Amino acid sequence: MVIALVCGERRWVSFNFLQSSVARASSLWKRIAYLWRVEPILLVTAITMHNYGRVTPQQLADVIAVGESLTVEFKRATPGAINDNALVEAVVCLANGEGGLLLLGVEDDGRVTGMAPRHGEATDPHLLQALILNKTDTPIAISVEMVEVDDKPIAVIDVPNMPFPIGSKTGKYVRRSLKVDGTPECVAYPLHEMLSVGLTVQGRDYAATPARGATLADLDRDEFERFRRMCATTKGDGTLAERADEEILRSLRLMLPEDRNTLTLGAILLFGTTEAVARFVPTSEVVFQELRGTAIATNETMRLPLFKAADRLFDLVDVRNSEQELMVGLHRIGIARVPSGTVRESIANALVHRDYSEIGPITVQLTDDQFRVKSPGGFPAGITLKNFLDDSKPRSAILAEAFKRAGIVDRAGRGIREMYGQLLRAGRGVPDYSATNNSAVIVQIPTSDADLEMVRFVVEYEDAKGRTLQLAQLQILNEIKAMGPETTNELVQATHESESIVRANVARLAEMGLVESRGNGRSRRHHLTASFFRLAQASVYVRLQDTDPIQQDHMILAYVDQFGSITRGKTAELCHLTPNQARVALKRLTDAGVLLLVGERRAAHYVRPTAT
Repeated sequence: MVIALVCGERRWVSFNFLQSSVARASSLWKRIAYLWRVEPILLVTAITMHNYGRVTPQQLADVIAVGESLTVEFKRATPGAINDNALVEAVVCLANGEGGLLLLGVEDDGRVTGMAPRHGEATDPHLLQALILNKTDTPIAISVEMVEVDDKPIAVIDVPNMPFPIGSKTGKYVRRSLKVDGTPECVAYPLHEMLSVGLTVQGRDYAATPARGATLADLDRDEFERFRRMCATTKGDGTLAERADEEILRSLRLMLPEDRNTLTLGAILLFGTTEAVARFVPTSEVVFQELRGTAIATNETMRLPLFKAADRLFDLVDVRNSEQELMVGLHRIGIARVPSGTVRESIANALVHRDYSEIGPITVQLTDDQFRVKSPGGFPAGITLKNFLDDSKPRSAILAEAFKRAGIVDRAGRGIREMYGQLLRAGRGVPDYSATNNSAVIVQIPTSDADLEMVRFVVEYEDAKGRTLQLAQLQILNEIKAMGPETTNELVQATHESESIVRANVARLAEMGLVESRGNGRSRRHHLTASFFRLAQASVYVRLQDTDPIQQDHMILAYVDQFGSITRGKTAELCHLTPNQARVALKRLTDAGVLLLVGERRAAHYVRPTAT
């Protein structure tokens, strides 16, 4: 039995009655002790508001009349009175206490002054909700309601009591506390206090965050059907193809059974209606662009559930993904600008691994010379450019599992390695992640003419030998063909593989008759053999044997001295070289320190180093 405070009287009622009428709140027993101190009817009203999120003007006026407490905070919201960071910190403070109500538009003494327009516009509760969600770590799903008291708008923010410490994205951790005189305040939340209750401040899955207020009506039946069709394919999880909607949600951990089967943000992201996605996860936005030269030929913005967004993006790229032709014997081979598997993997990775708490869209861009995908949020913690080929650590395990079971991405976590292999076999070189930074993962894939000689070699060799070249072997062959003879250390840097793996694969390629090594010690360089070029039906090997590097160097340096700089294209024209040979010649001069590379991509050119 517990004491319920109703209409100013103390009444003994059953726990079931209290649970059905007032409770349903987290930490109910902790709240009872506090409620005993103030007017009974007002406190029951405050708990009811916190549980159901439906506030009448009279209820709100009654709560304001009681004043600030451990679970009620007032904030002035006149123009310039509270910025975004201060608002987020007030929410964090309540969440790390008992939860409660944050009222924007009420002075500390209880005077109602109203909520001023934010950023010059009327306050949108959904945008305010998204602001809190995106600026807290881990994200807090609050509810916001605008209520008028004395003809003045007040934003009522219902903050849940979180079971683990919450901080702001700026790294501030505070919690609600009471002073000696019983008035509330926000104090620092020391790390030892967090650890003492066995909590962690890291590792929460965004997709597991409750979508407060969401119901099954916010989910799209067509999206469940789309998922079932995907699962029914050979790559999908057939056990889910016949499941009912709610069974799918439970299987994918998109409902919280411990919280009355509350839907999560993951459920909205995967199966939500377009309206629900815009409301609950407004940062879930994708932009597709096709550029022809400097002109934008296509520009489409979408905010769709993720499976639908993936299908739409696949279609947009597919219809623009032209092919080159290569005849190998009597067989015609079509070489797409971007292999379809690479398109699917790069887009799926962006949708699954982006940081949905960050503002900014995923951008998928197709230009004359590259396919580029940019996803907000850098690599997850522990993943770097050196280990991302082998280490798989999804930002959201829930979203990653859903895409795997739908058959969109590799279930063994080998998708990036598969993408590398597809591109090398298509003569495209490896994907470029070098522009990735702390705020975005960026992958750039060349779409210019493929290296048909490399494609012919792979097809001919694997067909004749009945074996498949491994990724590390393809990387080494591609690197030496593109850049010329290289040392073991240069191959290690180019392939991001360990020295032992590079040495083992160079030795294996030598046994296969595809690579030969010349020189001693650290200056020992690895070359492609005549056997490689014979299979590739290339004349490059003969031309390489006949060229005079010394003469090339003199011609290149003389041109730079006369005109100030030289490009790779001009080098090829000047010395009658292929683009790859020109790259080798320029690399030789930059390694020697007599030329310096300036700029990137189309703006790249070579100049004399400035004397110091």
